[in-house]
Amino acid sequence: MSRILCVDDEPAILRLLTVVLAVDGHEVSHAHNARDAIVLLERGGIDAVLLDLGLPDRDGLELLGAIRSIAPLPIVVVSARNDVREKVTALDLGATDYVTKPFDGDELRARLRAALRNREVAPVADVVEFGPVRLEIDHHRALVHDQPVTLTPKEFALLRALTEGRGRVLTHAALLEQVWGKAHRDDVEYLRVAVRALRLKVESDPSQPMLIRNEPGIGYRLGGGAT
Repeated sequence: MSRILCVDDEPAILRLLTVVLAVDGHEVSHAHNARDAIVLLERGGIDAVLLDLGLPDRDGLELLGAIRSIAPLPIVVVSARNDVREKVTALDLGATDYVTKPFDGDELRARLRAALRNREVAPVADVVEFGPVRLEIDHHRALVHDQPVTLTPKEFALLRALTEGRGRVLTHAALLEQVWGKAHRDDVEYLRVAVRALRLKVESDPSQPMLIRNEPGIGYRLGGGAT
């Protein structure tokens, strides 16, 4: 069981979140504004945060940064703001995931579970396994179903970046900067080409990818989420 802080100024939403999270046995704390959220976070004992962006006393994006400075907690934004730029900004500021209101309870629970798992994952080891893929960092080698596959340096770096961000949505800009450098933060086509090539090598069915998943207009995640 985890203790989840839900930050939202709508009592009805807080009640709904409490019911949804109770299915997985979570203990839920409420904050109706940024001030109360900071007080609860500074007391400690919080395992993850569900954060609305439309708060009465402080913009949620600003609060997101403040939470990051207090503790490295998973933060799932739950907001009616559906603009892709808002989502990208939140993720670039350190949000683990982004769910749009009105939300499906099962999807929210799944994304929160992924966020909590990501918190428990140790720093990337020399060998990482996910699904049928085995990534040997030191040897710069990848295997799928125990068979070696040849990856270009950029494909390997991209797969490693996705592995290090397991459970999170990684924005186009973040992946481009990490793999290609800051000068290529806007070269999304570089990323799309590399993802297509990587899927052909590691996915059982590249037309229906299950490992490298797309968040349209935002970025990619390793497993889970949208196709």
